[in-house]
Amino acid sequence: MTTYDDERIGELLRVLPPAPEGWVRAAQELPAARRSLDEIVARAEADLAFRQALVADLESALQLEGYEPDRRVVDELKRRFAES
Repeated sequence: MTTYDDERIGELLRVLPPAPEGWVRAAQELPAARRSLDEIVARAEADLAFRQALVADLESALQLEGYEPDRRVVDELKRRFAES
């Protein structure tokens, strides 16, 4: 296995092209989306009426409760609720 010191790693990183802007934006948005998902799932686990509303009409239930129904969040919630 080859080992590199910090300077060599820095040199190698400098020759890489910059990350695409979409990747950067997605990385910046990911923590907030993850927190929102975790909050919604935890609430659905604790609140039967909220969970039933989500299952019946996910996007409307989110809007009624003040959540922004972001497409990625909605898709992930559909995937999670389909598994349960």
